[in-house]
Amino acid sequence: MSDQALLALLSGAVVGGGVLLLIIAIRGTVPKDETPSLFKRSGSADGRKQLTRFAAGVGVGLLVLVVTRWLVLAVALGLLAGLADRFFGGAGEERRAIDRLEALATWTEALRDTIAGAVGLEQAIPATAVNAAPAIKPSLNLLVDRLRIREPLPSALMRFADDLNDPSADLIVAALVLNARLRGPGLREVLSALADSAREELDVRRKVAAERRSTRRSVQVVVAITLLVAAVLVLFNGAYVEPYTSFIGQFVLFIVIALYAVGLVWLRKLAKIEVPERFLIGGNDKRATRAGDDRMEVVNR
Repeated sequence: MSDQALLALLSGAVVGGGVLLLIIAIRGTVPKDETPSLFKRSGSADGRKQLTRFAAGVGVGLLVLVVTRWLVLAVALGLLAGLADRFFGGAGEERRAIDRLEALATWTEALRDTIAGAVGLEQAIPATAVNAAPAIKPSLNLLVDRLRIREPLPSALMRFADDLNDPSADLIVAALVLNARLRGPGLREVLSALADSAREELDVRRKVAAERRSTRRSVQVVVAITLLVAAVLVLFNGAYVEPYTSFIGQFVLFIVIALYAVGLVWLRKLAKIEVPERFLIGGNDKRATRAGDDRMEVVNR
């Protein structure tokens, strides 16, 4: 690609980015909820990871641009490097969901056994949080801290459900919220049923994950081979890829990469676990309680 064409493409990208920023400035963004620093420790780690991925994407894009002088390929590989977890992070996300579900089942069983000794929820929750699994221990520690500062138990449990952000956890938290409000009997039996249900769901998820592992590995191998072949052609066979140096060639390359990206997004969507929507909403306790009542009636039956 000539210097003039490359400059034209860069100018178009800059203008497009400026227009996008102008639209965002006019429409505004959704404000995020401000929380005390005690409850934002995990967010800082996520921010550093995102910054690292962004820097990696920019670095890869600039390196490819310097080597090939192909703006389309540089942008595509930069986005692939920066968003690699979005395309290939299905296994980690699935593993974290399974670990969280197993931790919830184990904690529910421990809570049931602790309550069996005629111990109230206010004492049982801190006692079981000590030996909780790492997947839910940070959220449990926040719950214990809220109880220590005399926050009402139902409100603290609702915020605990928001911290976990898991539909399976909503069933367990709904049972605890109803017991904290009504102080009725039968909590131990309900927790036993919920623990058994979580164990059954855990077995199903593990079987599905085992079946998907081979398919996901095949997709990763195909992507790696494609990138390797493309790199060999660009670096060692310039005559074969010479048509892509023109403006029309870059446009064709853009279409090819866009189709390839659509395929990756589609495969990523197929690999994602479909879970039911949450029914406990922290911002509306009455609606959450009514939904929890309905779910708990189903469980009791």
